[in-house]
Amino acid sequence: MTMSVAERDAALGEPYQTLEQQHATAEFGMWIFLATELMLFGGLFTAYTVYRAIYSAGFAEGSHHLDLLYAGPNTAVLLLSSLTMALGVRAAQLGKQRAMVRYLVLTAALGVIFMVIKGAEYAKHIHDGFLPGLAWSYAGPSAREVELFFVAYFLMTGLHAVHLVVAIGIVLVTALLASRGRFLPATRSTPVEMVGLYWHFVDVIWTFLLPLLYLIR
Repeated sequence: MTMSVAERDAALGEPYQTLEQQHATAEFGMWIFLATELMLFGGLFTAYTVYRAIYSAGFAEGSHHLDLLYAGPNTAVLLLSSLTMALGVRAAQLGKQRAMVRYLVLTAALGVIFMVIKGAEYAKHIHDGFLPGLAWSYAGPSAREVELFFVAYFLMTGLHAVHLVVAIGIVLVTALLASRGRFLPATRSTPVEMVGLYWHFVDVIWTFLLPLLYLIR
């Protein structure tokens, strides 16, 4: 893509010498941040795996009370949102403002749909008495172990939901700024790319939660 000197100077910030150096620094910083997030979720996944090995019967029983009729559509929604996010980033790299805004808004909308479905699933768990400490009424086999499973379930999916809500907010702000020409010309697309990395990270976390909680029974 041909770029004028004025466009290059407008996109290049201090103290960087080239756009490539600026982009690489931003990307490296985002990967460092995502690595810290991965350590957080990795610790939870490890603890969950250990407890599942110790209380395998109770955790298997708890998993049977989760419903793939919620998790399945939600997985499809997040996978689709990764596609729209990727298309939004590509539009930013090509300097296509309208397409960028459209894909970013669609990505945020898909995130909202995920949260609505997840909220409905949480409401069902509460109604059925599977909220540890506040609305717990399960008295079936391995009740204490099942309760421990649901503690892990709400902790991990709740933390994921918090990250997704933050990601939705960031994407909406990015879409608003994009509609005002903030990321034009295409040389200024780096922030959109970093937002895309964060969104994809949140989606990947869900792809680990799905088998851990719903599929391994």
